[in-house]
Amino acid sequence: MEKVEQQNQNISKEDRKGLYKTIFSRRDVHTQFLDTAIPDEVLSRILYAAHYAPSAGFMQPWDFLLIRNSETRQKVHAAFAQAHAEAATMFSGEKQNARSNFKLKGILDCALNICVTCDTTRTSSVVFNRHPANTMDTSSSICTIQNLWLAARAEGLGVGWVSIIDEETLKEILEIPDHVIPVGYLCVGYVSHFLKKPELENDGWLPRLDIRNLISFDRWHGQPERSEAGILQQLKQDADFPAAAQEGE
Repeated sequence: MEKVEQQNQNISKEDRKGLYKTIFSRRDVHTQFLDTAIPDEVLSRILYAAHYAPSAGFMQPWDFLLIRNSETRQKVHAAFAQAHAEAATMFSGEKQNARSNFKLKGILDCALNICVTCDTTRTSSVVFNRHPANTMDTSSSICTIQNLWLAARAEGLGVGWVSIIDEETLKEILEIPDHVIPVGYLCVGYVSHFLKKPELENDGWLPRLDIRNLISFDRWHGQPERSEAGILQQLKQDADFPAAAQEGE
């Protein structure tokens, strides 16, 4: 049996600060893209980071469709515009106006579009660690998007996730086979700036939830024992941590 090598588990304080800065400064970019090409060496690092995401049963169900062709991107943008118009009718009042004004020019303006997919047949019909949760293959592909997003931010690149699009239309445009699921359509490229807060939070669409209201103990909405209450106090004390970490403090 091959000897299993162990990695150095130490992560320096500076590396840790860099990780948290990347996490808290990541943004969903819609309109700030520049017409600047992504060097192959940068794109290679980002794709490797995405490929090293965790996956159920090590099935690695993802594929990456790199889309630069302008005609293809025009078709995708048209599909987005149609789905966006349909979605806007589901809201009323100020939110309908805000939704109608929401633009995603990144499909056409950014250097590169990437469609991340999930091949549900990548290994076999039976996958280690997927039963009984049959959605673990899709969840694995979502993990690869998060890796890609954070790596892109670390490289100074913005990413925008196009979530408003008809799946079957997208599959037809990109000639994706039936057994493959398009999990995320991403706009990737250099940007003029990154917003200090997420755009929808900044525009008042929804507030940032208090993390303390999202934590339960031992059961759904379970209250903490006295010995467990310390984490809630610590979270309150660390309320400024995301903002400070975003500034590299």
